[in-house]
Amino acid sequence: MHPWKTQARRVLLDASPWLVVENHVIELPNGQVIPAWTWVDTPDFINVVVEMADGTFQFFRQWKYGFDRISLAPIGGYLELGESPLEAAKRELREEMGCEASEWVDLGRYRIDANRGAGMGNLFSARGAQQVAAPTGGDLEEQTPVRLSRAEVLA
Repeated sequence: MHPWKTQARRVLLDASPWLVVENHVIELPNGQVIPAWTWVDTPDFINVVVEMADGTFQFFRQWKYGFDRISLAPIGGYLELGESPLEAAKRELREEMGCEASEWVDLGRYRIDANRGAGMGNLFSARGAQQVAAPTGGDLEEQTPVRLSRAEVLA
Protein backbone atom coordinates (compact mmCIF):
# COMPACT_ATOMS: atom_id res chain seq x y z
CA MET A 1 0.00 0.00 0.00
CA HIS A 2 1.22 3.46 -0.87
CA PRO A 3 -0.01 6.78 0.51
CA TRP A 4 -1.98 9.34 -1.42
CA LYS A 5 -0.21 12.68 -1.83
CA THR A 6 -1.78 16.08 -1.31
CA GLN A 7 -0.53 18.38 -4.06
CA ALA A 8 -2.54 21.46 -3.10
CA ARG A 9 -5.19 22.73 -0.69
CA ARG A 10 -7.63 25.59 -1.07
CA VAL A 11 -10.13 26.80 1.55
CA LEU A 12 -13.68 26.87 0.18
CA LEU A 13 -15.44 27.86 3.41
CA ASP A 14 -13.95 29.12 6.67
CA ALA A 15 -16.50 29.08 9.45
CA SER A 16 -13.86 28.80 12.17
CA PRO A 17 -13.70 27.58 14.84
CA TRP A 18 -16.47 25.08 14.02
CA LEU A 19 -15.91 24.18 10.38
CA VAL A 20 -13.44 24.61 7.53
CA VAL A 21 -14.12 23.06 4.13
CA GLU A 22 -11.19 22.64 1.75
CA ASN A 23 -10.62 21.42 -1.78
CA HIS A 24 -7.57 19.13 -2.04
CA VAL A 25 -5.76 18.12 -5.20
CA ILE A 26 -4.77 14.49 -4.59
CA GLU A 27 -2.28 12.28 -6.44
CA LEU A 28 -2.94 8.55 -6.19
CA PRO A 29 -0.08 6.02 -6.07
CA ASN A 30 -0.64 5.17 -9.75
CA GLY A 31 -0.12 8.83 -10.73
CA GLN A 32 -3.80 9.65 -11.30
CA VAL A 33 -4.71 13.13 -10.03
CA ILE A 34 -8.04 13.91 -8.41
CA PRO A 35 -8.49 17.69 -8.76
CA ALA A 36 -11.43 18.14 -6.39
CA TRP A 37 -11.29 16.09 -3.17
CA THR A 38 -13.43 17.73 -0.52
CA TRP A 39 -11.95 17.79 2.99
CA VAL A 40 -13.91 18.85 6.09
CA ASP A 41 -12.14 20.01 9.24
CA THR A 42 -14.06 20.18 12.52
CA PRO A 43 -12.78 20.35 16.10
CA ASP A 44 -11.72 17.18 17.88
CA PHE A 45 -14.15 16.08 20.58
CA ILE A 46 -14.70 13.62 23.42
CA ASN A 47 -17.58 11.36 24.37
CA VAL A 48 -17.73 9.62 27.74
CA VAL A 49 -19.84 6.65 28.83
CA VAL A 50 -20.30 7.29 32.55
CA GLU A 51 -20.81 4.47 35.03
CA MET A 52 -21.77 5.78 38.44
CA ALA A 53 -20.41 4.27 41.68
CA ASP A 54 -23.79 2.50 42.17
CA GLY A 55 -23.43 0.68 38.83
CA THR A 56 -25.97 2.77 36.88
CA PHE A 57 -25.07 4.68 33.74
CA GLN A 58 -25.61 8.40 33.26
CA PHE A 59 -26.83 9.82 29.95
CA PHE A 60 -28.75 12.89 28.85
CA ARG A 61 -32.00 13.11 26.96
CA GLN A 62 -31.67 16.17 24.74
CA TRP A 63 -32.62 17.68 21.41
CA LYS A 64 -29.87 17.27 18.81
CA TYR A 65 -30.14 19.51 15.78
CA GLY A 66 -28.34 17.03 13.50
CA PHE A 67 -30.85 14.28 14.33
CA ASP A 68 -33.87 16.63 14.28
CA ARG A 69 -35.25 14.83 17.31
CA ILE A 70 -34.70 14.10 20.97
CA SER A 71 -31.91 11.60 21.55
CA LEU A 72 -30.13 9.80 24.34
CA ALA A 73 -26.57 11.09 24.48
CA PRO A 74 -23.40 10.51 26.47
CA ILE A 75 -21.36 13.32 27.93
CA GLY A 76 -19.42 15.07 25.21
CA GLY A 77 -17.72 18.22 24.11
CA TYR A 78 -14.93 19.80 22.11
CA LEU A 79 -11.31 19.91 23.23
CA GLU A 80 -10.11 23.35 24.26
CA LEU A 81 -6.83 24.75 22.93
CA GLY A 82 -3.87 22.84 24.42
CA GLU A 83 -6.11 20.38 26.26
CA SER A 84 -5.52 16.62 26.05
CA PRO A 85 -8.50 14.38 25.29
CA LEU A 86 -8.47 12.97 28.85
CA GLU A 87 -8.35 16.48 30.34
CA ALA A 88 -11.33 17.44 28.17
CA ALA A 89 -13.25 14.32 29.23
CA LYS A 90 -12.67 15.06 32.93
CA ARG A 91 -13.63 18.72 32.45
CA GLU A 92 -16.83 17.83 30.58
CA LEU A 93 -17.81 15.25 33.23
CA ARG A 94 -17.44 17.88 35.93
CA GLU A 95 -19.19 20.65 33.93
CA GLU A 96 -22.11 18.58 32.62
CA MET A 97 -22.72 16.33 35.65
CA GLY A 98 -20.76 17.83 38.54
CA CYS A 99 -19.01 14.45 38.87
CA GLU A 100 -15.53 12.99 39.11
CA ALA A 101 -14.65 9.37 38.32
CA SER A 102 -12.13 7.11 40.02
CA GLU A 103 -11.27 5.09 36.90
CA TRP A 104 -10.81 6.16 33.29
CA VAL A 105 -10.52 3.83 30.30
CA ASP A 106 -9.36 5.23 26.97
CA LEU A 107 -11.50 3.58 24.27
CA GLY A 108 -9.55 5.05 21.38
CA ARG A 109 -9.28 7.94 18.95
CA TYR A 110 -11.28 7.69 15.72
CA ARG A 111 -11.55 9.80 12.58
CA ILE A 112 -15.20 10.61 11.95
CA ASP A 113 -14.93 10.23 8.17
CA ALA A 114 -11.84 8.33 7.00
CA ASN A 115 -12.02 9.86 3.50
CA ARG A 116 -13.26 13.40 4.19
CA GLY A 117 -11.90 14.27 7.66
CA ALA A 118 -14.51 15.80 9.96
CA GLY A 119 -12.36 15.76 13.11
CA MET A 120 -11.35 13.10 15.58
CA GLY A 121 -13.52 11.57 18.27
CA ASN A 122 -11.83 10.54 21.51
CA LEU A 123 -13.91 8.01 23.43
CA PHE A 124 -13.70 7.18 27.12
CA SER A 125 -15.37 5.12 29.81
CA ALA A 126 -15.51 6.75 33.24
CA ARG A 127 -16.19 4.34 36.10
CA GLY A 128 -16.98 4.92 39.74
CA ALA A 129 -18.37 8.41 39.09
CA GLN A 130 -19.67 10.36 42.06
CA GLN A 131 -21.34 13.74 42.42
CA VAL A 132 -18.86 16.27 43.87
CA ALA A 133 -20.45 19.58 42.82
CA ALA A 134 -23.42 21.04 41.00
CA PRO A 135 -23.22 20.86 37.20
CA THR A 136 -22.18 24.17 35.66
CA GLY A 137 -23.64 23.33 32.23
CA GLY A 138 -23.40 26.09 29.68
CA ASP A 139 -24.35 23.83 26.75
CA LEU A 140 -26.76 25.06 24.11
CA GLU A 141 -28.89 21.94 24.45
CA GLU A 142 -31.48 21.55 27.14
CA GLN A 143 -30.46 18.36 28.96
CA THR A 144 -32.42 16.00 31.18
CA PRO A 145 -30.26 13.52 33.12
CA VAL A 146 -31.22 9.87 32.62
CA ARG A 147 -29.92 6.98 34.77
CA LEU A 148 -30.04 3.51 33.23
CA SER A 149 -29.17 0.08 34.56
CA ARG A 150 -26.64 -2.06 32.68
CA ALA A 151 -29.54 -4.18 31.32
CA GLU A 152 -31.30 -1.04 30.04
CA VAL A 153 -28.11 0.18 28.34
CA LEU A 154 -27.58 -3.19 26.67
CA ALA A 155 -31.24 -3.30 25.53
